Amino acid sequence: MTQPYIAEFIGTAILLLLGMGVVANVNLKKTIGSGQTPWVLITSAWGFAVFVAVFITGQFSGAHLNPAVTIGLAVAGKFSWDLVVGYVLAQLLGAMAGSWLAYILYIDHYRATQDVDVVRSTFCTGPAIRNFKNNLFSEAIGTFMLVFGVLFIAGPSISVSGVTVENFGIGSLDALPVGILVWVIGMGLGGTTGYAINPARDLGPRLVHHLIPRKSKNSDWGYAWIPVIGPFIGGTMAGLLYLVVV
Repeated sequence: MTQPYIAEFIGTAILLLLGMGVVANVNLKKTIGSGQTPWVLITSAWGFAVFVAVFITGQFSGAHLNPAVTIGLAVAGKFSWDLVVGYVLAQLLGAMAGSWLAYILYIDHYRATQDVDVVRSTFCTGPAIRNFKNNLFSEAIGTFMLVFGVLFIAGPSISVSGVTVENFGIGSLDALPVGILVWVIGMGLGGTTGYAINPARDLGPRLVHHLIPRKSKNSDWGYAWIPVIGPFIGGTMAGLLYLVVV
């Protein structure tokens, strides 16, 4: 855990295990949670999942757990560009591992669920109304709010792989504000696209969905670029605005 890339892998895996788990719980057939109030439950659980993942890994890696956060911090001069590629790769692999664990946990219920759209929705996001321009804007603005908020929450500097960068990430004491931030973004801005606001959170599980053995599935690769590019745009804009206003 003391290695930052391992911490990012573990933290993102925890995030996806808990976050994807709640979506599976309310959407799949014959689960205990099916028929509950999905949106309140889902947005709350994702916020709490962020809290848990950040609390566990924040002291070791800064708990970015999101390539858009990593890029936004780097643009704002709060994180070393030398570490960006390693962080993003660890986050993507962690997201794949966490979503695979959630799939294995609910595998009997995946087998009982025949609706391909419902199955895909437990892995990755999709738009309520398919309009790429507006979907991209939605992901960008949601991620902008996340990264801009994180830049004001970011904790004190620590050394990562011999590189010390001021306010490079989120310490464990700031896990709760970040969880609340993700929660309110989901409640207020998530209704259009399901608020991926994290390229690893969407792309990693989508890759796992593409690889799972099902006779009928559709990973919707035509839409998959939106929850990747949109968050990168939003994170970058948040970093640039931070440089202007602070």
